[in-house]
Amino acid sequence: MAGLTGAATGPVLRADAGVLRANVAAVTARVAPAELMMVVKDDGYGLGADWAARVAVDAGVRWIGSYDIPTAIQLRAAVGAAPRLFAWVTSTDDEVAAALHAHVDLGVGSLDYLERVIVQADTTGFRARIHLKIDTGLHRNGLSAAEWDEGVRIALDAQHRGIIDLVGAWSHLAEASDAEDDEAQARFLAAVARAEKLGAELPHRHLTASAATWERPELRGSLVRVGAFCFGVRSADGPDLPGIAPAAELVAPVRRIEGDEVVIACGAFDGMPSTLAGRVQVGTPAGARALRAVGVDEMRVAAWDGAVVGDEVVLFGRGRSGEQTPTTLAEAIGTVGEELLCRLTPGVRREYR
Repeated sequence: MAGLTGAATGPVLRADAGVLRANVAAVTARVAPAELMMVVKDDGYGLGADWAARVAVDAGVRWIGSYDIPTAIQLRAAVGAAPRLFAWVTSTDDEVAAALHAHVDLGVGSLDYLERVIVQADTTGFRARIHLKIDTGLHRNGLSAAEWDEGVRIALDAQHRGIIDLVGAWSHLAEASDAEDDEAQARFLAAVARAEKLGAELPHRHLTASAATWERPELRGSLVRVGAFCFGVRSADGPDLPGIAPAAELVAPVRRIEGDEVVIACGAFDGMPSTLAGRVQVGTPAGARALRAVGVDEMRVAAWDGAVVGDEVVLFGRGRSGEQTPTTLAEAIGTVGEELLCRLTPGVRREYR
């Protein structure tokens, strides 16, 4: 593996569009006939939400989940008018108005938020597309069973007045156990059935995120929300994912050589946890080597024969040079792979291939 070229002196996160497309294809095939909504929260898991969304849309993905409205509006400018964008966090009236202008579907999980969205749709003249959320037991937002009928009736009244379209129902799963998820699905399906009895048509029904989507097809609806798996990050201690690989690798150059160690230009200041030291291996031109220390802006790695300043060390990636994945690094310190990606600072340069 050759040394870094150009003026790179610090860490670089390299995102690979080909790998992301392959991951999207694997997820799409796995979840069919449900449709994939690729989630790009946390700035596309640290890789860049705009980049990830453009790659996904080019690969045929028709739904992008953005979590918050400002990101959805940013994405609308990046991907154009065709794909559906879904933002589900409760937001301000001004942001709701902007979302309606950008034709963003909204997840609505409280009666107050529903009323506010209806007011903004009526005021702006932009018809809102609403996915109503039922609380299935996780208590992460969502209408309670006691509120559900009222919420559906309010939404249908606004729909009859030409202000909104009630297009979907959705929820979150705790994913704590199969039994709890089965109970949550039963609550979800009962809410959907009740809404349809009240006169709603709900073509878009989505309950599952990455882990349950992958492992339990019986829980999927017409849509599934998958984020981490598309980026090649599996669940902590979860099974391997056929056809899925990390969509990015973190590399850094050798800054100097000191005895039996090489010093790498990356450290805790860049977002790498100091607790990784002594627990993991990284990739080098000579294969896997132990990561011995993580300082503020440098790491120390066991040296290899022929090491030179500028050699490239892969701190996490797809294993091609002996390095571990973001997930296996994270598991070594008791966290999840997406944390390693998302905690990388803006000072870590992003490079796209």
